[in-house]
Amino acid sequence: MSYPADQTANPAPLGLLGFGMTTVLLNLHNTGLYELNSMILAMGFCYGGLAQVFAGLMEWKKGNTFGTVAFTSYGLFWLALVMLLVLPKLGLAQAVSPTGMVAFFVMWGLLTAGLFVGTLTMNLATQVVFGSLVILFGLLAVGDALGDPMITRIAGWEGIFCGLSAIYAALAQVLNEIYRRPVLPLGEKTVA
Repeated sequence: MSYPADQTANPAPLGLLGFGMTTVLLNLHNTGLYELNSMILAMGFCYGGLAQVFAGLMEWKKGNTFGTVAFTSYGLFWLALVMLLVLPKLGLAQAVSPTGMVAFFVMWGLLTAGLFVGTLTMNLATQVVFGSLVILFGLLAVGDALGDPMITRIAGWEGIFCGLSAIYAALAQVLNEIYRRPVLPLGEKTVA
């Protein structure tokens, strides 16, 4: 019995764009450019959160465990972060302490470090996204632990780089597929 070839689209660009664009916008706030506002919360809920969860479910359908875990996890990260900010405003929960945020960022940093190890067999663009995200979570944890706004600003600039690297990886995949040739290089591994 033969099975039809997988004709479904690559969900990774959707997940990467949801992650990348939301990360850039939040980290523009972390640099001090503008206040935490409804634009960031809406983007975190809709594109960073829901779109990545959808991308993760589509990766599951394709049999990609890494993509399933990464996109679903980071989609739920964004939804959790929005809830951490909104629930106290609604009077439904106490605001998280800086120590609590340190724990939150450390746990996400540990997950990301584990996933980064998995990227070492993948293209360079994916390695840059996950490597810079490990650094971002570390800087955010240290900034909250020390209560140092300068470290948070540095994290903001590093987060902008991380987000832009995800946007690049997403657009490279889309354009390379459309043109059926490497328009934007991903740094693919060569088989010896």
